[in-house]
Parts: sequence; C-alpha cells; structure tokens
Amino acid sequence: MSVDLSTSYLGLKLANPVMASSSPLTGSIDTLKQLEEAGVSAVVLPSLFEEQIEHEAMEAHRLVEYGAESFAEALGGYFPELDSYNTGPQLYLDQVREAKEALSIPVIASLNGTTRGGWVRYAKRMEEAGADALELNVYLIPTDPYATSLDVERRYLDLLSAVVESVDIPVAIKLGPYFSSLAHVAREFVEAGAAGLVLFNRFYQPDIELEDLRVVPNIQLSTSSELRLPLRWLAILHGKLRADMAVTGGVHTSDDVLKSLLVGADAVMMASALLQEGPFHAAQVIAGLTAWLEEHEYDSVEQMKGSMSMASAPNPDGFIRSNYMRVLASYTSPVP
Repeated sequence: MSVDLSTSYLGLKLANPVMASSSPLTGSIDTLKQLEEAGVSAVVLPSLFEEQIEHEAMEAHRLVEYGAESFAEALGGYFPELDSYNTGPQLYLDQVREAKEALSIPVIASLNGTTRGGWVRYAKRMEEAGADALELNVYLIPTDPYATSLDVERRYLDLLSAVVESVDIPVAIKLGPYFSSLAHVAREFVEAGAAGLVLFNRFYQPDIELEDLRVVPNIQLSTSSELRLPLRWLAILHGKLRADMAVTGGVHTSDDVLKSLLVGADAVMMASALLQEGPFHAAQVIAGLTAWLEEHEYDSVEQMKGSMSMASAPNPDGFIRSNYMRVLASYTSPVP
C-alpha cells in the first residue's frame, strides 16, 4: 500500500505538500511545466509589484507627451495614444491565464502593493484572470520612529481586510517574523479573513558598495539553517488558529520538508533550492519524503502532520525559553 502524500492548503487539494514558491523560476511557462513534471503540487507566481506598474505607466506617459507641442505638426503627438501601450498589469494577468491553461495544478498569484486601492484593484484582476488563490507579499519596513507597533499591525490588517472583502478566492498573507507579538498578530490576520499564513517572508538586506559608496541589492539564497525560525513558530501556532500554514525559506531537502510537516505545516514551499539545483530537484525531495514515511510506517502525510508541534511534542519546552539555557550549555568550542 502506497503512502498518501495528499494535503490541503487554502482549500485546495494538493497531491503532496511540496510547492514551488514565488521566484524567477515560476515566471516562465516552460519552467512551470517542468516543475509540474517534477511533482510539485502547486505554484506561486512571482509577485506583481504595484510601484513597477505605476512607474512604467508614468514613463510611457512622459514619452508620449515629450515635445508634443514643439511643432504644429506634432500637436497630435509623436507616438500613439497611451492606451496603445501595455503599461499596466496585463503581462502578468496574461501569465496567470497561460499558467492556468498549461498546468493541471493550482496556480497562486502573488501581489505586492503600495496603496490600499492598488492592493484591491490588482487582486480583483488576478481573480478574474483565473488564479486559484492569492498570496499577499507584504514587504513593509517601518521607518517612522513615531509609528507604534499597533500602527504597523493596523496597516497590515487594513489591506488584508480590504483584499479579502474584494475577492472570492482564498487569500494567504506572507508575513515576516518581526512582530512584537507574533502569535497575537497571526490570530488577528486569521480573524480578518486570511485563509492561510506563509512563514516567513525573507527581507533581503542591502549592502554597501565601498568603491562608489552606494547602497546596492545583495541577494543571498537561503540555506537549511534558516528553517529553524519558521519551524519554531509553526510548532507554536499549530492547532491554535483556524487557518492553513505554509513554510517558506530554508526548505532544501526532504528532511526539511519532514521537519516542517512534523511541526504542523500544511504545505512546504521551495525557491532557493530549485534555483540552485533546477526544477527537477523537487522530484528528489518528494521521493525522499515518501521513502521516510514508508520506512517509519506512516500511512499518510496527515497522520504525521503536527505530531511534533508544541501541543504534541514529548518535550514542548524545547520550543520556548527553557531551551535557551540548554543550547548555551551544550555548545562546545572548536578552539581548545
């Protein structure tokens, strides 16, 4: 009898818990087909960035208007009307439609907005394009020293509520780990209508270019060690919220997938490992997951899900402060 790898995420029935997270890989139809062939159960498309759309539209408008009244012959403009240009989200929406036509697995659209109206407007259009669900990629760096933690949380909740009220498809929110009371905020997100929580968003840190003295982007792909933080919070939150939970950031191997499921993840998202190893690395991860479950005589993923969460683990204090002393006491320096 084969092991049942199926799981459910955002109300979507998945053949297994391994998903392809939002990354450059999921921006290509050819690669999406490879990911499906490799066995991933769902894909999250790259984020649509509202500010990029607005910037492109402004640039096109500037080009159309430039010099339009310089000469009498140019009163009609040198270029076609702005409506003739594809400056909006149309390319992204076409990608959603093409992905839905090409794949038999769920396609989740991802949105990174800057204004309440932008979040709602583009969320509606993604739903109309056929997305099975929506992931809100909230990338908010609070820099105002007068803004309280409550102010920051309210911004998240306001945009989440607005999007949930505007669409009928399930909405997940991809959040960071830096809230002062993460468990409380997670509960508020669920009460505001989030069908799922994605733990955690990776806030890429800038670097300093010493020759030109410029702030420059510096993308570092994740490693398995980064999984420790979401593992802890998955374990703590499992069973306390009426929402699905997915983990992202640090999932590279079948062991990483197994640990995530054991502490309560409903789905496990991969990006960096697939970028490094290629789409078909997912097949190896799924094979490793299956082999471990068979070896340890599990009938299904559901049977083992959450069995090592804080509520079920034989030593739940390992997830909280009492483990701090043990970690420090157990460290052995490599230097004699």
